[in-house]
Amino acid sequence: MGATAAPGSVPMPVPPGRREGGREEGRDKGGRGSEQLPAPLIVWLGAAGSPAPVAPATRVRPRPVGGFCGETERGGNNNQSEPIDVRGWAGLGACAEAPQHEGGPKADGAERGPERGLAEVRAPREGAPELLPRCRWAQHLSSAAWGDTIFALSSGHGRCGVAVIRASGPGSRGALQSLTGHLELPPPRVLALRRIRDPTTAETLDRGLVVWFRGPQSFTGEDCAELHVHGGPAVVSGVLRALGRLPGLRPAEPGEFTRRAFRRGKLDLTAAEGLGDLIRAETEAQRRQALRQMEGELGQLYQHWSETLTQALAHLEAYIDFSEDDNVEEEILSQVAATVQAVEKEIGAHLQDGRRGELLRGGVHAVIAGPPNVGKSSLLNLLCQRPAAIVSPVAGTTRDVVEVALDIGGYPLVLSDTAGLRHATDPVEQEGVSRARDRLQQADLVLAVLDATAVPSEPMGLGDALGSFLPPTAPPCILVLNKSDLLRGAEGALRATCAQGDSMPPTTLLSCKTGEGLDHLLELLAQQLAQLCGDPLAGSPSLTQSRHSLHLGNCATALARYHQECQHDLGLAAEQLRLARRHLGRITGHVGAEEVLDIIFRDFCIGK
Repeated sequence: MGATAAPGSVPMPVPPGRREGGREEGRDKGGRGSEQLPAPLIVWLGAAGSPAPVAPATRVRPRPVGGFCGETERGGNNNQSEPIDVRGWAGLGACAEAPQHEGGPKADGAERGPERGLAEVRAPREGAPELLPRCRWAQHLSSAAWGDTIFALSSGHGRCGVAVIRASGPGSRGALQSLTGHLELPPPRVLALRRIRDPTTAETLDRGLVVWFRGPQSFTGEDCAELHVHGGPAVVSGVLRALGRLPGLRPAEPGEFTRRAFRRGKLDLTAAEGLGDLIRAETEAQRRQALRQMEGELGQLYQHWSETLTQALAHLEAYIDFSEDDNVEEEILSQVAATVQAVEKEIGAHLQDGRRGELLRGGVHAVIAGPPNVGKSSLLNLLCQRPAAIVSPVAGTTRDVVEVALDIGGYPLVLSDTAGLRHATDPVEQEGVSRARDRLQQADLVLAVLDATAVPSEPMGLGDALGSFLPPTAPPCILVLNKSDLLRGAEGALRATCAQGDSMPPTTLLSCKTGEGLDHLLELLAQQLAQLCGDPLAGSPSLTQSRHSLHLGNCATALARYHQECQHDLGLAAEQLRLARRHLGRITGHVGAEEVLDIIFRDFCIGK
């Protein structure tokens, strides 16, 4: 194990308590037995220069990986050791194996046994010559043997007050020691103020807070370290570059931290999807739904169904295997059938939720529709409080679809302004009208806008005006009678006309010019959104992904086939139960999750 010494230097002995090959002899105070030590410890030196003077009584102590080459300590009395000639090291300006010399009491190295990591070289006391000039940092030659360690910026990009940089994996401990220069880590989950340095140049990059998470008590289930530094781009990029130069560390892929948490059983796929939704949540209702899913309520529901079907399958197979021996009760088949029917009914009700969870997750798509020049673009600008669409007295100004995202009463609304619906002769306007009708077919909610000064005075005529541009199977609708400021006192009569129609949608009078009636419109919008999305905290958790709907539909199909197969072949009936369980397991990731992992985690940010 000894490194080859430069000419004129003494050979480097093998540290006491270590055999060739890097195994520790005996046991240390911590009760550790023989363990495989890391590859040779190296000390990175400064630039090549003149040979350094040698302190007559110096020694080298082994320290954990990533420590700072600080001061050396002068030996005395029984602690003296042979001088170390480091001229070969300094002349090479590279690295060499750091020895531990014999001759001292076991309190230094032999009693404790060599600690994992690098050798910290202490400077001589005052008045003594310096042993290693410009000594920098020490790193393990090969951290890759420890496993894969990833790092990334976990907070948002751009300038900010505080940026959080996270590392996860077996090398995160050494990385934290390397960047802070402290061999002793703070207690787990306790923030500590440290000076953060570049491990190759010893240059101070920042002063910030660091925190250490010992696995499995961490988000990923692995050893994790976090550095809370100032959020300037230069500081963040400097720390990331310093981490990238450490052996065995690499930048994380998008969603890789969450993928590792899933691999180690810290969360299932539904919780991982909830975490992604929570990161992307923009409204209060989205946050509530995502948090509920991330905490595992949806996964627990599916797991409960899976366990129920597992028990039913076990009873059925017991009946198949042992019914001839009279060891199984005859009514077991009826019990299994009742259990399967109950689960099938619950899954059917879960699927018939009106897409509430999906609408809340992705936003309710609402379309502003109506004839030309009734104030559709003015309504869009009024709702989003900015000039998002061009407004002109010329009919047919809007040709393409203008889309904005809004938060109405805590619910997400994606609002689209479309071209005026009429028989157009201009080819460009024809394309705009065609796109408007396509959006109407896909909409979850319609804001039908009419000119209040031009609507018929009787309910039948008002309904005909709506039917002239709304499709027969139109989604929920809110009727907006714009330009109410031009009615000149006739608002009451118009409201009475709207109230007479039994099939009339919720109606409001509005003036986009003065803003009068906007509060009532917002109330109607919030009511419609609450009906479409529901209360995310009430009842059982809602479906949030089309992937869930697909597997639940397949599960329900398999359960329906179970009842058919029971009449002919119990073996085929049991196979249908296995298939139903498999589809439930694919939702949570307990069965066949590989094909959906990339789809789920690719949308995460890099540091998550």
